[in-house]
Amino acid sequence: MQPYPKHYCGVFGVFGHPKAAELTYYGLFALQHRGQESAGIVTSDGRQFHVHKGMGLVPQVFDAAALQRLPGHMAIGHTRYSTTGSSHFRNAQPLTVDCARGQIAVAHNGNLTNAARLREQLESAGSIFQTTVDSEIVLHLLAQPGPNGSANSLVHAIRRLEGAFSLLIMTETELIAVRDPHGFRPLALGRVDGAWVVSSETCAFDLIHAEFERDIAPGEILILRDGGLISLQAFPEHQRRAFCVFEYVYFARPDSVLEGRNVHLARVEMGRQLAREHPVEADLVIPVPDSGNSAALGYSLESGIPFEMAFVRNHYVGRSFLQPSQLIRDFNVRVKLNLIRDLVRGKRVVVVDDSIVRGTTCKARVNTLKEAGAREVHVRVSCPPHMHPCVYGIDFPDRSKLMAANHSLDEIREYLKADSLAYLSLEGMVKAVGRARDSLCLACYNGEYPVSYDPALDKQIMERRRAHRPGLVEALLQDQAQGRLL
Repeated sequence: MQPYPKHYCGVFGVFGHPKAAELTYYGLFALQHRGQESAGIVTSDGRQFHVHKGMGLVPQVFDAAALQRLPGHMAIGHTRYSTTGSSHFRNAQPLTVDCARGQIAVAHNGNLTNAARLREQLESAGSIFQTTVDSEIVLHLLAQPGPNGSANSLVHAIRRLEGAFSLLIMTETELIAVRDPHGFRPLALGRVDGAWVVSSETCAFDLIHAEFERDIAPGEILILRDGGLISLQAFPEHQRRAFCVFEYVYFARPDSVLEGRNVHLARVEMGRQLAREHPVEADLVIPVPDSGNSAALGYSLESGIPFEMAFVRNHYVGRSFLQPSQLIRDFNVRVKLNLIRDLVRGKRVVVVDDSIVRGTTCKARVNTLKEAGAREVHVRVSCPPHMHPCVYGIDFPDRSKLMAANHSLDEIREYLKADSLAYLSLEGMVKAVGRARDSLCLACYNGEYPVSYDPALDKQIMERRRAHRPGLVEALLQDQAQGRLL
């Protein structure tokens, strides 16, 4: 069971640097927090693509020899957690195709809410898909002839997409950055050694000593080519913005700057606001590392209650293939965080976490603190209760598994065995972020979805569609039975 929402994806691109693959490797390394299932890099030397990708973390997929096999001055990379399409090598990105228009590669962060409908239309027109990810739809739209048999323009293809998408598209000679008109997912432009770089987060620029230039605008198509930059607005009439607020709450690295706002400072302010809204008499404020660190610091600064790192995180935890159930109780919880018991014994403790999704992990934390002798345990959450699933690229469970959607505040507190429980208000979170409410996506909290979606949408929707389609022989027999054969 996944106690926290999983990350989605990170994209990184380089144009005009002789060591494009190496820079992309470092960029993906900095974006590893956005996906740990697979990683890939595609480079172009001006004539052909060179591809290397695999399952696992960035350092597991790439070594020096692999990077040497990726020549070229241009590259795009991707680190993935599956949001649509299961975890499988065939779904690892970037995806590539060789078609009449040349070679095209795509790396995608987000989720297309009209993926099932588009795929059905494309398959009806003869397209053959190799993966079960919605990102492949972009390749087919780009390769497909346009209206009246004319060349299908990039703008026309992008306008057919709905939902959340920050895209990097590469041809043999161009790198193209695209962001959906709502701006759900971040995408930034930078420069290093005279080359252009594009990244999901600015923390990747810091690692390679790149200078931040600007954010890619919502709805913008930015073409990087030898002749310079070309910027197009694919959705000139669109006004509504919907940047994902959960980037500030949990997903982005605290050293990143999103839309002009540093993530750490936003989280500190969330903690301060939480202390104003829900004060409590206590001896210690402790975070749940690492995502709760900044908010807990803010709570401590505002309340005057001392801050302590009582939970120690094991930063070297990977996937566990042995799952002991009786030998070590709560293994999956305890292996990641261990408690300094002497700090909390006999103390009234405020535990600050960024979110409670299913509640299982938070319950284990409270239990660990009380077993260690904490006199009181008060849980404070630096965002509002999660009431609705996300369909724009975050793997929140469906509503039936969201704790706050199915239980009252007092029921959750009782389940956690906490002495008190409080969440940051929606208004307090928006205020802490420092952005206008109507510029943010708050759907997972208030159920107001900026883009309509198929209620059946989930990460396995493509697999289910394929499972229900008849095979070649079955389809032939159906046609014969219904008299459709000549």
